[in-house]
Amino acid sequence: MKTKNEKRLRRKLRIRAKVSGTKDRPRMAVFRSNTSLYVQMIDDGTGRTLMAASIKGASMVNAKKLGTDIVVLAKKHHIKAVVFDRGGYRYHGVVKVLADAVREGGLLV
Repeated sequence: MKTKNEKRLRRKLRIRAKVSGTKDRPRMAVFRSNTSLYVQMIDDGTGRTLMAASIKGASMVNAKKLGTDIVVLAKKHHIKAVVFDRGGYRYHGVVKVLADAVREGGLLV
């Protein structure tokens, strides 16, 4: 029987096969640990991370704050649209709040 994390990694690979970012519309990759949330903007054409942000505490309030922080960073880099990569996590709870905060900030997701 597969563990929860092995199932998530298989979902992640399935999603990554369909999702790709460019310089104009980078991939916004989300990673959620027990204690923190991480977001990266990645240009898959060159394989470079354009920017990254993280926050301690994987709560809904912190997810909203992280979403507004990443919007500020994206606007400094003149990014108006992103491709959302949920990293194998369900679009629910903290991941959903993060995506909604990014949309409210003005980025096209």
